[in-house]
Amino acid sequence: MNNLARPYERNRSWELFGDFDNAMGNWFRTPVVVRGDDNARAPAIDVSENESVYKVKAEIPGVPRENLDVTINDGVLTINAQRKEEKKDEKNGRVIRQERFYGKFVRSLRLGTDIDEAKVEAHYEDGVLNLTLPKTAEVKPRKVDIKIR
Repeated sequence: MNNLARPYERNRSWELFGDFDNAMGNWFRTPVVVRGDDNARAPAIDVSENESVYKVKAEIPGVPRENLDVTINDGVLTINAQRKEEKKDEKNGRVIRQERFYGKFVRSLRLGTDIDEAKVEAHYEDGVLNLTLPKTAEVKPRKVDIKIR
């Protein structure tokens, strides 16, 4: 059970013997995984854009709505979330491995000043935050007809 590790964490483990260790079937690899804090505290996001809106999807599983805060200030979207640690009941057994992150995490994106902040919509369901950020009217591209004489 102690050798469980996600593939991306394997790259961060101690590599004392490098390629020789790989040739020997990872026999020398230590079961301890050195885990970086950069991958645990930032929610994964997708950002898309069309001519009228930006769309942002953020994966924030296990966070109740009341612990989720979204702000927009000068074109910077900031998502604050906090996942509180569950109470451990020692009489039901012991924890063998704990990989889930508990605590506060923040993700900020600079989208620009062309967001109409009054019309922003947010929807949170099944651990996914969906944001629709409409662009202001003057920024939307418009087609100009050119007359030929």
